Parts: sequence; structure tokens; C-alpha cells
Amino acid sequence: MALPLAAEGTAASGVWLKVDTVAATLTVMNGDKPQKVFKDIAIGRYGTTDAKMQGDHRTPLGRFTIGWIPEKSRYHRFLGLTYPDVERAERALADGKISEAQWLAIRRAAETAARPPQNTPLGGFIGIHGTGAGDPRIHRQYNWTNGCIALTNEQIDRLMAWVRVGTPVEIR
Repeated sequence: MALPLAAEGTAASGVWLKVDTVAATLTVMNGDKPQKVFKDIAIGRYGTTDAKMQGDHRTPLGRFTIGWIPEKSRYHRFLGLTYPDVERAERALADGKISEAQWLAIRRAAETAARPPQNTPLGGFIGIHGTGAGDPRIHRQYNWTNGCIALTNEQIDRLMAWVRVGTPVEIR
């Protein structure tokens, strides 16, 4: 999957995020060199999948980019990922899980670097966020999200210095 260049050249500078769902870490990478590691992240309460569907509470594996960063979020900060992607949409179309119109909308979004539709059967609003007003003890003990990657509020504040719209993200 080709990753679009970021504003301010983030992608071109080699900065990307590696999310290791087994080690529960998010690492800021510059090329192949780790720059900063955030430990004890949380993921979807039912683990990971390469075939995410709406409401399954699982974190999608794959390569995405940060597609949008809203000014306000109930989770303190939110970095929206370009999910669903074309590859997933093509599989879902072949399996009869989405319509041709939904597939086309996802494809057009990818071609124009726009936010993909967030309301298809593949789910949406997948991102990296803080805990907001949530209980930090829950965050430390459980995978609790609906499919996103969660850091503490303090961690996501520190992460913001490294990322922009267009920053590549790999979830493994």
C-alpha cells in the first residue's frame, strides 16, 4: 500500500509509528531507528484482526496513515487512522460484506487522500487516543478499547510532537 506524504514532510522525513500489539508498545521510528517508546498501550478488548468488522471490538492489523486530528476529543486527543483501506475493502467486496458503492467510496477516498467512509460494515473511527476522563487503573490492567490504540493522556501529549496528518502507522 502506498502511503501519502504528510504535511510538513513527516512521511518523507522517515518518521512513522510502529504499534506492537503483543509487546503493548508504540514506537516512534525514524527510518529503522527507534526514537521514543511508549509502553503499556491498550488495544481492542478482543485483540487484533486483519478482517475487522464494525462492532467487533478488535484492532485492525496493517499499514495506515494518520488521516485527521480533530481539535477536541472525549479521549483527550485523537489521531484518526485511514481505516478502512482499499485492500480490506476489496476483500470485503469479494466476500459480499460491503456493497460496490461502499467499496468505490473507500477507493475514492484513498485516491484523493480523503478520510475513508467511517460508517461501513468494516467499522470506522479507528485511531490512536488518550484515556480522556477514563480510569488510569483500567488502562494499565486491560485492553479496553473498541478497536483503537490507547495511550495515557500524558503519553499522547508527548506523541503529538512527533506526528502530523500523513504520518505512517503500522499495527502488528
